Amino acid sequence: MDIRKRWHRLCGRCRLLFVEDEFLPSAAEERARYAKHQNGPHDAGYVAFLRQAVTAALPWLERGMRGLDYGCGHTPTLNGLLAAEGLECAAYDPFFHPGLPAGPFDFLFATEVVEHFHHPGLEWRKMADLLRPGGRLAVMTAPWEDLDHFRTWGYASDETHVCFYRPETFAWIRAAFGFDALESGNPRVFLMRSTD
Repeated sequence: MDIRKRWHRLCGRCRLLFVEDEFLPSAAEERARYAKHQNGPHDAGYVAFLRQAVTAALPWLERGMRGLDYGCGHTPTLNGLLAAEGLECAAYDPFFHPGLPAGPFDFLFATEVVEHFHHPGLEWRKMADLLRPGGRLAVMTAPWEDLDHFRTWGYASDETHVCFYRPETFAWIRAAFGFDALESGNPRVFLMRSTD
């Protein structure tokens, strides 16, 4: 147990650190928390934050590609940044934009989303299945460093953050779901290309 008074488990194979089921927030609690976010295209700090993922992924994307912002929140913003680069990007969020557009997609962004997965294996499978062969996946999340640091890590204090990743976790994900690694140049942006 850490200072947030919830138990976590650590996977010995992939190094995913995740909250025990009894400490997962309810859907109503999650939605209420996300509804308080003031993020949107009007927020320069949020736009700059998202640009990290866009900047890292752009070398691997081409004009005319069609993509999906997976977990866009209540006010889609990433799609506007990508439109300025000649990229079409649909929006999906299970709470605020629940109609999942039909794939397959050339690319998928999951920015500050994967740490919210209650059932990570199912969600990663869903994302992989939404991509065409050769499709790009851009994931932005803060990797955890070590268990001592984790106990007081601010990123883990958000009660809706329930899954925490290491580079080893992403190596396992790539092998399990059929991805090759792509260079991102940013330690919190993980880029992959579908091989299936």
